[in-house]
Amino acid sequence: MLKACLNGGVLRHEHPAVPITPAEVAADAVRCESVGAVAVHVHPRDEEGRETLAAEAVDATVAALRRACPELPVGVSTGAWMAPDPGERVAAIESWRVLPDFASVNAHEEGAERVAAALHARGIGVEAGLWTPAAVAAYQGWRVPCVRLLLECMEPEEEPAVANARAMLAALGEGQRVPVLLHAEGSAVWAVLREAVRLGLHTRVGLEDTRMMPDGTMAPDNRALVEAALTIRLTPGSSV
Repeated sequence: MLKACLNGGVLRHEHPAVPITPAEVAADAVRCESVGAVAVHVHPRDEEGRETLAAEAVDATVAALRRACPELPVGVSTGAWMAPDPGERVAAIESWRVLPDFASVNAHEEGAERVAAALHARGIGVEAGLWTPAAVAAYQGWRVPCVRLLLECMEPEEEPAVANARAMLAALGEGQRVPVLLHAEGSAVWAVLREAVRLGLHTRVGLEDTRMMPDGTMAPDNRALVEAALTIRLTPGSSV
């Protein structure tokens, strides 16, 4: 599975093609789906362009995506930077009226399992975001079922990022059955994506994670990033 992560917290001055409004997000998802993305991950924004868990923004964004690409699975973030209090995050989830298919929960954040339980109670698939082997250990104590594990390598350099990916996979062990999606952010994106291809794991790409193409040039948009990633997936070891 290749997921397109369309916007994250990226602002327009950081990349002119980042989708912010529900209409922009929906149009971008259509473009990414047309070249091979099979799911999208988005961060709904408020009227000032800030990431938010508020029902008004989440409902509008998910509804726009449903209208534009009804067969495409849609996910959102529940990052604590949007609402530091776990109770506030749970209340926001309980207020949503148009539900995404899945949502990510960072296992290292305070109240993570409580947030995951709130998602599960509403029928929203839980993706556990794991950044370190310690986060893997925290997740392994959860009682909430997950649809996917997101191994997220945040190291700025390629070698440490790939090493962290391997350490997290080792910490998970061979017996775990939950599907794994491996990805990175910043300059390590393409090295970790190739590692995911090599290992036969799910992965993702988009302006949330990188603004650069594999050759180091600026990516024009999310569609170009998805196309480049799929080329690598079709030809493992490619240097495109």
